[in-house]
Amino acid sequence: MKSCIFIIFSLFVFGYSVGECKLRLVIMLYRHGDRSPVKAYPTDPYQESAWPQGFGQLSKEGMQQQFELGQFLRKRYTGFLSENYTRFEIAVRSTDYDRTLMSAASNLAGLYPPNGSQVFHPGLDWQPIPIHTVPQDEEKLLSFPIANCPRYQLLMNETERTEIYLNMTKTYKDFLEMVRNKTGLKSASIETVWSVYDTLFCEKKHGLSPPAWVTPDVMKTLKLLKNFGFQIMFGVYKREEKCRLQGGVLLDQIIKNLSAAATLNSNQQLKMIMYSAHDTTIVALQEALNVYNGLQPPYASCHIFELHQDHNGSFSVAIFYRNDSSVTEPHYLTLPGCAQPCPLQDFIRLTHSVIPTDWHKECQISSSATDKDVIVGLVVCGFVLLLLVVVLFVVLCRQSEPVIGYSHIINQSDDHS
Repeated sequence: MKSCIFIIFSLFVFGYSVGECKLRLVIMLYRHGDRSPVKAYPTDPYQESAWPQGFGQLSKEGMQQQFELGQFLRKRYTGFLSENYTRFEIAVRSTDYDRTLMSAASNLAGLYPPNGSQVFHPGLDWQPIPIHTVPQDEEKLLSFPIANCPRYQLLMNETERTEIYLNMTKTYKDFLEMVRNKTGLKSASIETVWSVYDTLFCEKKHGLSPPAWVTPDVMKTLKLLKNFGFQIMFGVYKREEKCRLQGGVLLDQIIKNLSAAATLNSNQQLKMIMYSAHDTTIVALQEALNVYNGLQPPYASCHIFELHQDHNGSFSVAIFYRNDSSVTEPHYLTLPGCAQPCPLQDFIRLTHSVIPTDWHKECQISSSATDKDVIVGLVVCGFVLLLLVVVLFVVLCRQSEPVIGYSHIINQSDDHS
């Protein structure tokens, strides 16, 4: 594996290099670019009408960020990807949100400017490239946390009873109450306060003056609570189980794609898989890998997996994170327990604990967690049923007792029909 080190380094500097170590597949996940807020708080002076395209929409800056990321990828993988767009080489999937779909389109514009016969309109330096998605209510791969998972919700409820969570709630109780009063929200908690920070962050980034109560210290505290909110979604408490129900789903698909490309007799032409998604998608994946730094991924940040094959036919996985567009090269991410690059089989072994075996089954509340409630419920129901039987028996007995006193004697020969 050491023979790959220099080749991989040359890949960083000069692009794809033919040599002892061959790049076989690139899988990347990136967050969408800059956008408008997803919503406003009740007392916010800037409601949806203040934004040209409304809430949650990609801005021109966001388009530019993704276009530049596409150019970075073109430069990085020159010699690996074909110069011209080839549909067999790349697969692109996005969540079904305007901002992620538009981010993917902007990214591909930078990655694949049309050349020669691919120019279909003079002067237009762009060509359409397919971007696939599924309806939001069917998304089970790229949008986190995945809904309709009772076990995950139970874990989140348990997280709220941990010492670290209770301490944070106690420490910032007065601050959260202040935020609630100033924003007009019905409630403000560690889980929901991120939206206040997000709204204020977006407004400031787009040159809108904040209300008087939003001081630098307030923004600093909101950011701290927002980052803690990201951590508790997929970590802090029972991280591995949370990841099996969330980020492990995406990691499982990534491993399947890497393994398919590592099949020695594989004739696949696919060279790049691209996912356009959200900050929570990156956090969920990085928590599953146990490499999350505790900070919200910035706009257009990019998580990259590279599958390499050495001269012996062995495969390894190199992991990178680009969270700053001003740097030339992305950061190395080292999987705990495995040197970089990590042999594929070690990568699979070390992440096995966060890969779900049967997601739907694991999402259900286990019987062990509900046995006590079931037993108590059965006892109560049994007691109520017994009580009803006794009452019914007493009523029937009273009705069958002979009536003492006056009674009308009926002539047996009378017709009662």
